[in-house]
Amino acid sequence: MKNKNLLSILLLLTAMPLNAEPALTVYNQNFAVVRETVPLDLKAGVTESLYSDMVSHLEPDSVILRDPTGKSKFQILEQSYRNDPVTQQLLLSLFEGKTIDFFIKEANKPDATVQGKIIRSGYKTNTQPVIEVRGKLQFSLPGLPIFPSLGDDTVLNPTLTWKIESAKEAKFDAELAYVTGGFTWEADYNLVAPENGNIVDLVGWVTIKNESGKTFKEARVKLMAGEVNKIQPPQPEARRGYAMKAMAAVADIAAPVSERAFDEFHLYTLANKTTLRDQETKQVEFVRAAAVKMERVYVYDGAQIGGWQLGMTFGGDPGYGAESNKKVAVYREFRNSLENNLGVPLPKGRVRFYTQDSADQSLQFVGENSLAHTPKDELVRLYTGDSFDLVGERKRIDLKVNESNHQASESFEIKLRNHKKESVEIRVVEHLFRWTRWEIKDKSTPFEKKDAQTIEFRVPLKPDQEQTVTYTVGYSW
Repeated sequence: MKNKNLLSILLLLTAMPLNAEPALTVYNQNFAVVRETVPLDLKAGVTESLYSDMVSHLEPDSVILRDPTGKSKFQILEQSYRNDPVTQQLLLSLFEGKTIDFFIKEANKPDATVQGKIIRSGYKTNTQPVIEVRGKLQFSLPGLPIFPSLGDDTVLNPTLTWKIESAKEAKFDAELAYVTGGFTWEADYNLVAPENGNIVDLVGWVTIKNESGKTFKEARVKLMAGEVNKIQPPQPEARRGYAMKAMAAVADIAAPVSERAFDEFHLYTLANKTTLRDQETKQVEFVRAAAVKMERVYVYDGAQIGGWQLGMTFGGDPGYGAESNKKVAVYREFRNSLENNLGVPLPKGRVRFYTQDSADQSLQFVGENSLAHTPKDELVRLYTGDSFDLVGERKRIDLKVNESNHQASESFEIKLRNHKKESVEIRVVEHLFRWTRWEIKDKSTPFEKKDAQTIEFRVPLKPDQEQTVTYTVGYSW
């Protein structure tokens, strides 16, 4: 699978049509595939060519340089990547132990120049520089440093240099493609619901961050959603589309982002070119849906055990799982289907829930959670908080253990109270964690077996009503 995913990235490097503007495919794993046009002027023999507008997080071994027409034949003998652009701090370190001039400009005083010896630049140790001026040391620069020339072996920007051998002269626009870090994108969703009702509006944004060290002007941008397997280098300790088109048609506008399946993932393409500046965060709306039916689900999971464990027999800890909490959790769930005005692959991201106050129509924030990658037609269920007006109370009312026959039974009483003005249904979840063999001996309310160790009771409550659920479970081992 690793090789297949790597092959998919390499194919993407060379599959996009060549244009003058840059093209980017950003992955939500802190990297991007970039494709640019570089003019090459080769002579017969060996030519040294450089490209000085590179990113500062390049993976050099991912670089592909080729003639997209296939007419020019050449061989890259050597490739060098320089990522040490000249800065004041770097030059100070290069002149440690030497004396240079410092330009001083002060108000109401004539301009002056003073010489200072750089005792310590502070570049590698991230400390203040130490300069000796007239035999005395000071922890700051006396003025603007004026450095002697370093010759031609310096770079102002990250630079790629090639030694290229060609059998004959050739002048053409080459295709340069590579993988770089410093790019991320994520999805953010806002759901707006009325104060009373289950019909919501959903708006999804993509947020793109460019920290690559380079600005891409008028770029064609695609976003890859899915978990692509990619080897991560060790870090230093210090450091489909039809549903989208249908929704856009409702608003009588073109979809700003189109979507299609690509390999084992989903590819989102921005309809318009965009400029991604270095250190910029840019947002683009990619999905908008109205009248999405969403249900509010109340769940009481009363056993206060902090992550239940199978096999907690009575001999080990008979009191385990007997304590309870009173909180009733609130979940919001909706079906990601075309019938529900959605039906698009939803990339992972943060979902914020807002409710419109019927008194003044203002929006109030009522919770948020993270959405995993969700294909179409799947159910989305997200926890948004705990209910203020719903209370649960759980206690064990009986325990019988017969060690000689390897049997035991536990009985529980669960009280639920509704202090709201409307009727609700609470789903009571019980974890039968003592052993794999269990049987419900007695119950006051019908239940549903959710999995091998979990059952669920559904309890309707009218306003200001209290209901009690009791059950007995028998274990054998």
